[in-house]
Amino acid sequence: MRQKLEKNRKNTRPPRIRVPNNEQAIFTVDNQKFIGVIKRLSLTGGSAVFTRNLIPHGTLGEMALKTVFGKVEAQIQFLHTGADGMPLTQAFRFLDMDDTSRRRFTAAAELMQREGFSDAKEERGPLDFGLSKLGESIRRLSGAVGPGRRDGAKR
Repeated sequence: MRQKLEKNRKNTRPPRIRVPNNEQAIFTVDNQKFIGVIKRLSLTGGSAVFTRNLIPHGTLGEMALKTVFGKVEAQIQFLHTGADGMPLTQAFRFLDMDDTSRRRFTAAAELMQREGFSDAKEERGPLDFGLSKLGESIRRLSGAVGPGRRDGAKR
């Protein structure tokens, strides 16, 4: 039993947070700065949309992001492209952050989670779950009825 708990803990990833309002960050690679729009964040990394060429997998860089708690600076490593199903989106992971940036980033992430931008399942209440299921059912039914059949009866 102990081995199973350790395995589950190891595979648990931090919740991903959808970043609202097209928040921008400044990325620096080889002393060249460029802007990316942050799409998702977690305590271990995130993804951003870039308007210029994507960065090769494994490239090291820096990121500066303004939050409501102050500026966050981090050393990052660029990962795969096509993150979140978008060709110009690239994933990255945090390698290092100073203590001040870590506190600010953690506070900002917690705030966005409380405001409902997280994919964490435990934050959903029974009403949220019920409304989600109702929405899925309505979409399925509307697809089954289709535009040519108003009453759903066969003719």
